[in-house]
Amino acid sequence: MKILYLEDDIVLSETVEEFLEDEGFVVVSVRDGQKALDTLYYENFDLLLLDVQVPKLNGFSLLKSIREANIQTPAIFITSLNSIDDLSKGYECGADDYIKKPFELKELLFRIKAILKREYKTNEQIIKIDENISFDINTYKLIINDEIYTLNQKETLLLKLLLKNKNSCVTFDMIFESVWTFDETNNYESLRTYIKNLRKYLGKDRIKNIKKQGYMFA
Repeated sequence: MKILYLEDDIVLSETVEEFLEDEGFVVVSVRDGQKALDTLYYENFDLLLLDVQVPKLNGFSLLKSIREANIQTPAIFITSLNSIDDLSKGYECGADDYIKKPFELKELLFRIKAILKREYKTNEQIIKIDENISFDINTYKLIINDEIYTLNQKETLLLKLLLKNKNSCVTFDMIFESVWTFDETNNYESLRTYIKNLRKYLGKDRIKNIKKQGYMFA
């Protein structure tokens, strides 16, 4: 998983970042809310870890802003604010979880894994697609008959989105919101190319075309 971590306490940020990277996550750390917002417009993430009391744009305002922009990346607030009103505000802004400082690093890991389990319906790093095909959601590699294939960024994001919504139609709007960044123009031709590439690995019947709506992973 690729994580955006907003924390202005440098010591805590470096401690958490090192711990999560040792656990196999990719962590992008930022020190203020505006930098976090700018980063979210140009990069895609699997999870947001957000402090609230940070410079320029606080965590509550940041999450509310990106939810209004229809960015639905799971988010965990990590903050010293601990009143019931703060807790309520955090969830009202669109948070998926809320951890009060100080906290144990293992607690944070448990919370992250819980979101991982919810998103992919598994608590394992490697998703078994069938007897011969697996997908490593941390390293973005497909393992097919013990051969390893590295997907490009768009293919990876697209496959992850399809797996999260297995047996449901993933609409074109959902795909472009999740896979394309804000500065990119939606490109149906490129999308068809990425789908074609995934079908080469997974089999053409695995990803079904839903006419004029999108695609479904079955």
